[in-house]
Amino acid sequence: MSKTLLYGATKIDETNSAYAPIESLAQFQWKNRVFILFADRDNSRAARQENQLLANRSALDERDLVVLKISGAGVRPLFGAADGLDGEAIRRDLKAPEVGEFAAFLLGKDGTVKLKASEPITDGELFAIIDSMPMRAAESLKPDK
Repeated sequence: MSKTLLYGATKIDETNSAYAPIESLAQFQWKNRVFILFADRDNSRAARQENQLLANRSALDERDLVVLKISGAGVRPLFGAADGLDGEAIRRDLKAPEVGEFAAFLLGKDGTVKLKASEPITDGELFAIIDSMPMRAAESLKPDK
């Protein structure tokens, strides 16, 4: 199982493309965190990941999360609103695996990749990663969150 957490750096080299905002998902920058699931429809790992995440919709909403599933070139929003997205551009920008292979990515509100996983991640793990982010900590202090 492979998970790469890209959030833990204390100083980010903004010239490094690993920390550059993902252009094809710019509509979400500074508004939403985005969890992207890559897999074909009949992929059991993708189904398990969907079920785990969508079981706690209030937690997704509380964290301003949009969940997208990309199968081939198609993009389907599983949670939240998304219009006019190009699955091939997103796959290319994220350097995601080949069509049909499972992968999951978490993008922060700044538009950069915070997590890459080659196996499903539990909602508890995902929420712990998000809740450890400075922007999320600031949000949780606001009275409306």
